[in-house]
Amino acid sequence: MFTKNSQNKSLEQLSSEEIKEFQNEKLREQIEYLAEHSTFYKKRFLEGNIDWKSIKAIEDLARLPVTTKNDLQLYNQDFLCVSPTEIIDYSTTSGTLGDPVTFGLTEKDLERLANNEVNSFQRIGVKKGDIVQLMTTIDRRFMAGLAYFLGLRKLGVGVIRVGAGVPQLQWDSILKYKPKYLVAVPSFLLKMIDYAEKNGIDYKNSSVKAVLCIGEALRDKELKSSLLAEKITTKWDITLFSTYASTEMSTAFTECEFGLGGHHQPDLIITEILDDQNKEVADGELGELTITTLGIEGMPLLRFKTGDLLRKHVEKCKCNSNTYRLGPVEGRKQHMIKYKGTTLYPPALHDVLAHFDEVKLHLIEIYSNELGTDEILLRVVSTDETEDFLLKLKDYFRAKLRVTPVIKFEKFDHLQNIIFRPESRKPITFIDYREQ
Repeated sequence: MFTKNSQNKSLEQLSSEEIKEFQNEKLREQIEYLAEHSTFYKKRFLEGNIDWKSIKAIEDLARLPVTTKNDLQLYNQDFLCVSPTEIIDYSTTSGTLGDPVTFGLTEKDLERLANNEVNSFQRIGVKKGDIVQLMTTIDRRFMAGLAYFLGLRKLGVGVIRVGAGVPQLQWDSILKYKPKYLVAVPSFLLKMIDYAEKNGIDYKNSSVKAVLCIGEALRDKELKSSLLAEKITTKWDITLFSTYASTEMSTAFTECEFGLGGHHQPDLIITEILDDQNKEVADGELGELTITTLGIEGMPLLRFKTGDLLRKHVEKCKCNSNTYRLGPVEGRKQHMIKYKGTTLYPPALHDVLAHFDEVKLHLIEIYSNELGTDEILLRVVSTDETEDFLLKLKDYFRAKLRVTPVIKFEKFDHLQNIIFRPESRKPITFIDYREQ
């Protein structure tokens, strides 16, 4: 069901030039829609003396100011382009100033969201008649869980809505309904394996063949398997597919079988990878993902800076799609850590800890010391709390990252209550106490 153009050709099979022209046309439509319906962008065009009609191509976007998360938080309602009576679903995402940011979706937006996930699931091989187990929440105003369900429903797939956590319930459902695919946070798969081994479940011969992995990177910046991915597949012979999305985008970038980055969906989104001066970086260079959504009615966004730092890969994929891909998120702009002269991001710390089987849970805490510089505390649950193992941990950090954070061993129950909070939709493995 990949989107087709007027000649009934898959957009992904068009040439780069044809894809670009298609996107230029959709951009003009979206700009006109914003100029007519968005209180926020109408005001921005007026105050900036911006001739929106002159924005005719992707290259013209550089003449426009960017939109930030602070804008979304401060002027949330001004982004809404339809009457509240047309909103069918209310989703939220975290904001930079405390309160969550609300996104209202119309009937058309929900249809777009479903088509987005149809394309993602088709890319990893899901087809009508398959069974997929959702191991992520569909409630708590969480867009992703809803998107997966809508896409699978449209594809004609059987869905088992188990939700997050509870390894026993996950295995009960797998053994009873025999899903071929899971949608899960990859680190939770290690807990599934651990539970199966302790309870005599023959997980290696289960019905599960592949997992669509959310929330954590499966690749490093060279697109090679991360330590987390290797730990899972060494134990369990299943295929892991990475997908990257956000509430603001209402769009997923999902990798194909070749694992060369998440594929762009040209009918849904325009992306730019920008530096600190809002200038586009060269292909393959690290920069901040900035997005312009296409085809959204409720709350479309123009040049929205996501805060995610990643790379664009433009060489042709082995699957013969002509779309570019996005690499894994290597860090978030506001999560940058300057530690003892070294610039770090949380994913690098997560990856080092994933190397050790002894580490069962971990929490990264960042705070400012009395000199105003960054400090890192790693709170770790480990099966080995000896001084020798602590030295091994520190040596590995020094070898991989050139610095060694403070490491503190914790009790399982105490740290588990912090990481897996009932009110949170995702595990909390990073807390930043610095003043923003």
